[in-house]
Amino acid sequence: MPIKKVLYIILFSIIFNIARAEENLKSVGKFKDWESFVLSQDGNKTCFAQSIPVVRAPKKIKRDPSRLFVSFRPAENIKNEVSVTNGYEFKLKAPVTAKSGKKSYDLFSKGRFAWIVDNEDETKLIVTMKKASRLMIIGNTNKGDQTTDHYSMMGFTKAYNTAKKSCS
Repeated sequence: MPIKKVLYIILFSIIFNIARAEENLKSVGKFKDWESFVLSQDGNKTCFAQSIPVVRAPKKIKRDPSRLFVSFRPAENIKNEVSVTNGYEFKLKAPVTAKSGKKSYDLFSKGRFAWIVDNEDETKLIVTMKKASRLMIIGNTNKGDQTTDHYSMMGFTKAYNTAKKSCS
């Protein structure tokens, strides 16, 4: 088989799989600075609310986009899972913290994502997020640089409720 034909087949399959994945991800509502999605894969649903930061500091550090999520995966019995990606590999064993006002929550990281350490804190953080106007995520890159991402909580409650309802 000529190499050109093989490359076309590979390119077609990549484009087809990307289009199929996008078909399976559906926005179910945009609420100010938050949006809710449903992802359907292999008969299972994942529902989540997500936001991007309104401020990322310091600006000099090059990194991929940051996102804050609250996810629901009924097939795995997962509810209210708070996770974050700051657009880089987190430094091993370095603290990642979510802060709003005087309240602070510890996260653990693996690779490019971080999650709340304790289930009780996850519930408390979601209550804080519903009441807050801002949430800061403070992390350290694998090179040791500290970053602070500021997330607006405007629209969080509606996005959270929509995601939760979509997977109930």
